Parts: sequence; structure tokens; C-alpha cells
Amino acid sequence: MTRFHACATCIHYRQQKTGHGIRRYCQRLGYETKPYYQFRCWTPKPHVQALIEKERNREEKKNE
Repeated sequence: MTRFHACATCIHYRQQKTGHGIRRYCQRLGYETKPYYQFRCWTPKPHVQALIEKERNREEKKNE
């Protein structure tokens, strides 16, 4: 898990405006969720994957 791991950074996270407000849910699981929740099925969005790689490369250079 990374510090980026949260529902809001997953490709399955969706928001939908309704008459009662905004519905936040996981399209894959069908669960109502919050942006900061975490599930094991997390698949990061492409821009988050790039940030993770950038951070990983930075750490590797630091440890050399």
C-alpha cells in the first residue's frame, strides 16, 4: 500500500449528482464509499501510477 491508496485515486471511483446530494461509490463493487476509504481491490488511476513511480525512483536514487 502507498500513501496514495484511497478510493478517490482508484479507476473505479465514481461520483454522481442526485436530488439528495452527491453519491460517491465504487463502480466495480457497487458500494457507497468515501474518498478516503481503502479496499484491497484498488487500481490506481494513470496519473497516480505515475506519481507512485516517480516517488519510487526518487527513493531508489536516495538509497544508492
